[in-house]
Amino acid sequence: MNGNSVHQLLGAYLLGGLEPGEARTFEDHLGSCADCRRELEELASLPALLDAVPAADAVALTAAGAAPLAPLAMEPEPLPEKVLVDLAVRRRKSRRRWAAFVGAVAAACLAVGFLAGPLLNQPPKPDASYSVQSDGGLQLTVDMVKKTWGTELEVEGRSMPLEGTLYLWVKGRDGAEERTCGWTATPSGRIKITGATPVQLAGIAGVELRDEAQKTVASISVP
Repeated sequence: MNGNSVHQLLGAYLLGGLEPGEARTFEDHLGSCADCRRELEELASLPALLDAVPAADAVALTAAGAAPLAPLAMEPEPLPEKVLVDLAVRRRKSRRRWAAFVGAVAAACLAVGFLAGPLLNQPPKPDASYSVQSDGGLQLTVDMVKKTWGTELEVEGRSMPLEGTLYLWVKGRDGAEERTCGWTATPSGRIKITGATPVQLAGIAGVELRDEAQKTVASISVP
């Protein structure tokens, strides 16, 4: 399965409509695809918004498709009761109608006065934050944010090595290790970069900053 095919699973993954094997494939893809992680984060609140839209409004908006919204006074054509049930109860199994659902949510938010944009654009608050300072003055801070696909890591450093390439590794509680991000040293010794790992926050035992020779420069243990 190529990257484009995996990307097409994003909507079904967000709605919980993937089989376990497909979900694992998509989660593995998220670890290496910044675009998919960003898009998933931007759309993370849509399922909750869909649940908040009255079933009748969602059906009317879905039936309208791409056509302009009709005045609120106009009544949509009656639809079978099964459609209402599918929208209200079985959204987790809805995969092929992903685009229609997103359109319905967006239209419903406009109709009832929701301002979803500012909410979606709020920077994530870290669920955990850890820092270390070495005797040489190096400072490393790693903020960790829980995601449905794993953990996002916001890395900030000062007085870092001025030469070479550096990497941040995550150590799992099961003993596994994974490189989450890497960067070239900066003349200022300061860096700010985002990394990601499919390991859930609860499964992280620590992080290590290593140089290109795999020598540990700094280490943080996660309780």
